[in-house]
Amino acid sequence: MKRLFFLLLSLAIFATSIAQLTPKTKCPDFYVDVLNGTVNGAKPNSGYNELKEKFPCFTSAVEESNEAKCGGGIFFKDKDIYFYTKRDYIEIGPKFIGKTSIPVLGAKRNSFFNTLGNPKVKDDLWDAYETQFGTLVLHFDVAGPNGKVKYFQFSTLGPDGIQLCE
Repeated sequence: MKRLFFLLLSLAIFATSIAQLTPKTKCPDFYVDVLNGTVNGAKPNSGYNELKEKFPCFTSAVEESNEAKCGGGIFFKDKDIYFYTKRDYIEIGPKFIGKTSIPVLGAKRNSFFNTLGNPKVKDDLWDAYETQFGTLVLHFDVAGPNGKVKYFQFSTLGPDGIQLCE
């Protein structure tokens, strides 16, 4: 009985002695350059594998395919940022953890004229701006001039070519 106890104790000590601590993969802080349409230098039309390598701390990834929801992408649910690689756009959610070049989230609807000009396409709950890199779509919490930006999306495609996930 004593031998069995010491054998099990020795095995337990041996198993813990060869265990290694592996640090959690750390991503750089996200910086969204709204006027240039990039996140840490990555554009919305960056490839699936390129983004997985650049940002290894993603919470989920869906391979690009016609069967995948929204075509697939790299997603960071904990930071509220989503790269839709097949559709070539990036979505920044209301709980985004990171910095933006200009304050967009929470800004009033009518505060973007000096920075972005007039929207190319308007709807009750969103405005789409044509930019030097493609399209910037701002989504508002309520219709009308008093709405504040709830989340935004940007793409390298023009307003006529962009296909956003519903």
